[in-house]
Amino acid sequence: MSKLLEAWRHAPTHRRVWALAAPMILSNLSVPLVALVDSAVIGHLPHAHQLAAVAVGGSLYTLLVWLFGFLRMGTTGFAAQACGRDDGDALRLVLLQGLLLAGGLALLMALLALPLSDLALGLMQPSAALDELARAYFHTRLLGLPAALACYALIGWLLGTQNARGPLAILLTTNLLNVALDLWFVLGLNWGVLGAARASVIAEWSGALLGLVLAWRALRQHPGHLPGAALRLWRNWRPLLAVNRDILIRTLALQLVFFLVTVQGARLGDATVAANALLLNGLLLTAHALDGLAHAVEALCGHAIGAGRRDELRRSLVVAGGWSLLASLLFAAAFLIAGHAFIDLQSDITAVRAVAYQYLPYLAVLPLVTVWSYLLDGLFIGATRAREMRDAMLLSLILVLPLAWLLRGLGNHGLWLAFLCFMLMRGVCLAAQAWRLQRQNAWLAGNG
Repeated sequence: MSKLLEAWRHAPTHRRVWALAAPMILSNLSVPLVALVDSAVIGHLPHAHQLAAVAVGGSLYTLLVWLFGFLRMGTTGFAAQACGRDDGDALRLVLLQGLLLAGGLALLMALLALPLSDLALGLMQPSAALDELARAYFHTRLLGLPAALACYALIGWLLGTQNARGPLAILLTTNLLNVALDLWFVLGLNWGVLGAARASVIAEWSGALLGLVLAWRALRQHPGHLPGAALRLWRNWRPLLAVNRDILIRTLALQLVFFLVTVQGARLGDATVAANALLLNGLLLTAHALDGLAHAVEALCGHAIGAGRRDELRRSLVVAGGWSLLASLLFAAAFLIAGHAFIDLQSDITAVRAVAYQYLPYLAVLPLVTVWSYLLDGLFIGATRAREMRDAMLLSLILVLPLAWLLRGLGNHGLWLAFLCFMLMRGVCLAAQAWRLQRQNAWLAGNG
């Protein structure tokens, strides 16, 4: 306990955490802002199936993009450790590897996305009107996929170099431009659901171009050369690909859960799937804010591991953990006090509002349950220990799926209870993995 208190009282660590976390929280909060504006703008159109189409089509695109979240997470860990070693050549190698992977994966998914979307919509069994609009929205969003994946790699690399202003500039530019175009295209030009999709595509490409400029400027602060020969050697790709593979498996399991929530909600009716989308926007808001602190953990813990500094590792985790707990309490209180206003802001459809109000207590509990998995994810990402993250996620899913099956008779209440249990189990399993590595004195013993 004395070491924890000593770590918490270390003022320079508080400054370092917030120097990274504050810009990332601000930029992260702009991400769910887009979903909120989409919901608010489309939610004030006359039909529930229009809002549901953005929810379903958006969830398909988010599922596709988030599958490749390893492009950011893996890049952050390796870049942070290279920065801790003051290795400019390795930083260049990691950046180029990330961008090459982004381009290759975007090309692959362009070939697979359409048949996969047909399968997904078939499972959801939506109404005819919902099916048509959701397909149109999703197909338009695919035009921005290469830019979205490139942004992952660029943001991850900049964050790994402990440069939080770069990701802030990329995300704010992307998301604020998205919001402005959303309002113009949907309300000004009356393009409806397709207007929201087109706004997102233009914004994603704008962010990617800005990110390339910022990365080029950042390289000036880290002298070195691009090791062209190293790029052609398999052994230099193997660690990154292994980490990315495990993060991909972990992300697939996580996205399966969100997809099943959408599928089950769609089967319960258009109003229910739309209401769940409004509530999940609250989770997105919470997650992106708390992820700002988790991103600071990634960069600082990765740097500490690269430099071999155990005390720095402990202080970064304790300070970020304390602030994460305080933030989760604030979010829980906000949803309890202002939950109805949060729902009303997003939609004026009476049936959707009525359903959403019933499930607000679940939204209020979520921040207190999810905060631990966000924080520990940051630690494992910074340490490039993706295998442990993968195992914890798969175990959580295996343990909760039978419970979800038993709760299916409770309708949407059963769905939310199962979702809460899954998020709780994520944190428990990650904590168990972290405790095991600590007992083995393994955090600084290796990176894999």
